[in-house]
Amino acid sequence: MELKNLFHADDDRAVSPVIGVILMVAITVILAAVIGTFVLGLGEEVESNPSAGVTIDGTTATLNSLGPNTDGIKCSNYSNDANETTSVGQSIDCPNSNSVVAYRGSAGSAESEAVVQEF
Repeated sequence: MELKNLFHADDDRAVSPVIGVILMVAITVILAAVIGTFVLGLGEEVESNPSAGVTIDGTTATLNSLGPNTDGIKCSNYSNDANETTSVGQSIDCPNSNSVVAYRGSAGSAESEAVVQEF
């Protein structure tokens, strides 16, 4: 066999199919990872309980800060708007309550609640 025939330029037939298979496998793996992330819910936000900074003075609770998943605070025996607040620095009077509750959603029908301070 001549040396000239060993390095013939037309002998690159296997390169294109190998590269094609590698690209198809890579695309399949990437698509499976993206679809799996959405199906399994790994991309969803992690939710935490409502939280708030509250100062208690007798039966009065003052809202100092709201947590990231918190819309306001209310007395544990919420019955009217006077027993809830969403404004930092505002106070509420809870004469018949044993605790102050942080909530997410609306105070009357909260999605989530957590006791932040007891009297």
